[in-house]
Amino acid sequence: MDASNRNSNEAGPKARHGGSREAIIKAAGRLFLERGFGFVSMDDLAKASDVARRTLYNQFATKEDIFREMLRRVSGQFEDALPPGIETHGDVEDVLRLVAGLILDAHKQPEYCGFLRMVVADSRQFPWIAEEFAAVMDPQTERLVQYLADQTARGVLDCQKPVLAAHQFMGMLNEMSLWPWMIGRESFPFADKDVIDETIRMFLLRYGRPQLAPPQRVHQTGAD
Repeated sequence: MDASNRNSNEAGPKARHGGSREAIIKAAGRLFLERGFGFVSMDDLAKASDVARRTLYNQFATKEDIFREMLRRVSGQFEDALPPGIETHGDVEDVLRLVAGLILDAHKQPEYCGFLRMVVADSRQFPWIAEEFAAVMDPQTERLVQYLADQTARGVLDCQKPVLAAHQFMGMLNEMSLWPWMIGRESFPFADKDVIDETIRMFLLRYGRPQLAPPQRVHQTGAD
């Protein structure tokens, strides 16, 4: 057997392996959202993903494992969008603008929004879903909290409660695009730039430290 045929044969199982896994993840995202996590069986997932039951169990032992794989992917998207060191990219306004843009971009991803809706819908019946979601996502929020605390320590900002300030910042962005989508309504018809500009303006009006104005000279008239 020549090298090209051997490589083709070796790549085939790997491609099928990856394809099956992707098909399962895609089917799980659709079924979990449509029916709820508790009403989807492994047999349902095998049928919806068009894979054999044995193939499904070779990939994932339980549907909880499928959920955790979906969660890892959502987390990875945020880690890619907010790489280490992003906090050093310019002054406070530049960093906040970058973070705000990445948050709004995430709201445009159907996979992320669908996953979040599933978490909201199923977390009451399955508290572990909310706990695992928080364990993965909270560190991303903590980065913003720490950034605001650091800038406050440097005298650039005045966020005495950085956790509150971080959630206020994200909340203004969520209100414009994420929450309308979550309840089945259209997002507000404002350009991302306008939303970001006004969010940062409001945030810095509250938490930005005013710059000291240069001392004004006293003009003497020469007459006592």
